[in-house]
Amino acid sequence: MAAIGKIRSWGPVLAIVIGLALFAFIAEEMFRSCESQSNERRQQVGEVLGEKINVQEYQSLVDEYQQVMKLTQGRDNFSEQELNQIKDQVWNTYVSNKVIEKEAKMLGLTVTDEEMKDILREGTNPMLLQTPFVNQQTKRFDVAALQRFQDEYKKAAQTSPQVVEQMKTIYDYWMFLEKTLRQQTLAVKYQTLLAGCLISNPISAKAMYEAQNVESDIILASVNYNTMEDSQVKVSDEDLKAAYNKDKEKYKQLEETRDIKYVEYQVVASEADRAELMKRMVDAANKLESGANPDEVVRKAQSQIAYLGVPVTRRGITYDIFQKVDSMAVGQTSQPFESKGDNTLNVVKLISKTQLPDSVEFRMIQVTGSTLDETRNRADSIYNAIKGGATFEAVAKIYGQTGEKQWMTTAQYEKAPSIDADSKSYLNALNTLPAGELKNLQFTSGNVVVQVTDRKAMTTKYDLAVVKHSIDFSKGTYSEAYNKFSQFVSENKTLEDVEKNASKFGFHVLEKGDMTVADHLVANINGTRDALKWIFEAKPGEVSPLYECGSNDRLLVIALEKVHPEGYRAFEDVRDQIGQQLVIDKKAEAIMDKMKNIKGVEFAETLGAKIDTVKQVTFAAPVFVQSTGASEPALSGAVAALAEGKFTPKPIKGNAGVYMFQVVSKKEREGAKFDAKEQEQMLRREAQQAASRFMQELYEKADVTDNRYLFF
Repeated sequence: MAAIGKIRSWGPVLAIVIGLALFAFIAEEMFRSCESQSNERRQQVGEVLGEKINVQEYQSLVDEYQQVMKLTQGRDNFSEQELNQIKDQVWNTYVSNKVIEKEAKMLGLTVTDEEMKDILREGTNPMLLQTPFVNQQTKRFDVAALQRFQDEYKKAAQTSPQVVEQMKTIYDYWMFLEKTLRQQTLAVKYQTLLAGCLISNPISAKAMYEAQNVESDIILASVNYNTMEDSQVKVSDEDLKAAYNKDKEKYKQLEETRDIKYVEYQVVASEADRAELMKRMVDAANKLESGANPDEVVRKAQSQIAYLGVPVTRRGITYDIFQKVDSMAVGQTSQPFESKGDNTLNVVKLISKTQLPDSVEFRMIQVTGSTLDETRNRADSIYNAIKGGATFEAVAKIYGQTGEKQWMTTAQYEKAPSIDADSKSYLNALNTLPAGELKNLQFTSGNVVVQVTDRKAMTTKYDLAVVKHSIDFSKGTYSEAYNKFSQFVSENKTLEDVEKNASKFGFHVLEKGDMTVADHLVANINGTRDALKWIFEAKPGEVSPLYECGSNDRLLVIALEKVHPEGYRAFEDVRDQIGQQLVIDKKAEAIMDKMKNIKGVEFAETLGAKIDTVKQVTFAAPVFVQSTGASEPALSGAVAALAEGKFTPKPIKGNAGVYMFQVVSKKEREGAKFDAKEQEQMLRREAQQAASRFMQELYEKADVTDNRYLFF
């Protein structure tokens, strides 16, 4: 009993301990849940219509499209700019498809499997003609070829993993294309349905015809706004604010933008760096001129262009080098010269300049043996047999080869990064052998008995040694520039300081307005992804750390000047823009007031108006006024509304001036003929084009969030 009593006395303490334990457990679970949600948010690339896409999903789509581009374009890799374009294309396609899917679902629109089969059977969709399943005779998509490939792929998947791996590239490409074709078909369905809501009629068709074909000749009086000084009109704050409120929708933006100011410095070679490089180039020039082995000179000089040792056409020579070579004599070596286009110093020696065929037809027999001697003896036997009258094909067949004729063109090798010694001997033999000549070529790994059968397109070819070297800065030069820029950044921590002190360091402050998260680069400088992230995380007035970017030759510091949130631009942001338009409006009012009682063109001239004759004015096209240098749609509408012989009842406000006119003649364009059906078809096409612009409206309502800048 005493023990029980003691336990009871500890009741409140135990309750507190248990409560704390429970609270700790719940808090831990809440913390884990919050952390999990936070990690999930950090992985989100974006959001469309409330549906999130994470970085892995987006990267998978990018990789898929990149592989398709490599296959269709025959590419191995892409530049940074091209990769950015691919990423944008993938994102825009993803957003468009999500938006269309939602709209189509609400309307009950789908693309059935039967419809897809019909599209494949018809085989006319342009996407299908880009596949490997096109019949080379009919030049049409062959659905049977596709089915055979799919059957072979399924069989290989069960029996031969190696074969599947070889076929997978084409299989993945087809899966992408089929998915894209289905999405494209759904979008066309939706667009067609939307275009069907915009109908044409005979009255609209007649009006459209007249707008295009009824022409007026006019005598025009124009007064340019520039005839009044800006100081002659007054614009008050009340006027500006009233104009802002009236046209506020003009200043609405769908996403946040940011204005920055920045200082960037490009490191270039110093005079000492250039002098050191020039010394090496002069040494290379002297060696080439003295007859040293060109291959060795070019290699030791670390030239950007290897010595091929075979003659090439001008196609295989860069423009700057050919400009120099074209005026050189054979055997001549140039002095070092600079190419501004690629920032290089160059030395050229023209070794030979000869007339050789651009295309060579030949046949060959490759000869090998268990030993080099056996190979040489076998090649001699083959050579002697053909020389003795045996046919080339018959001898080739004995050694398991066809001896078929084939063509080689200079374009196949003249832009190669390098050519080994055996290949040089082989190519030079093919280039120089006359048609019908047989030769036994010896290489380190075997022999080739070759016969040239035809030569075509004789052209000038050049054998030249080129030493091309970038005018690079040294480590010391970069270190000096970095230290100076680093000092500037460390001493100026505010936007005001950056602007005030940049000139003292010899730098210039530049600016870039309205940057969005869709931008890939800062100030068009490569390698600025981290700087872009900083811009959209910083607060106005903050200054970034120093960024090393570009091709390891740029130094950059950024100051965030202003943030423009999604929605309406602040009045102060657009004040100047509104003011400029109000000045024009008030000038127009003043000029129109002076001209309101004018009853003829000749009277307008007394007010300083310029008089011109303008011919063939139609309602469908804005009038271009020579005296004001502007296109004036309002003038086109006013002319169309006035009968022949009439003078405009009131001045017309245009983009660049005020106008009054008299219609001299109004007639139908010569040779024009009204065809109601044709005009209605044109109206329907215009309706379809209008319907194609529906995506912007849907995009605005899709609540799109783009966070790709955080990852790419």
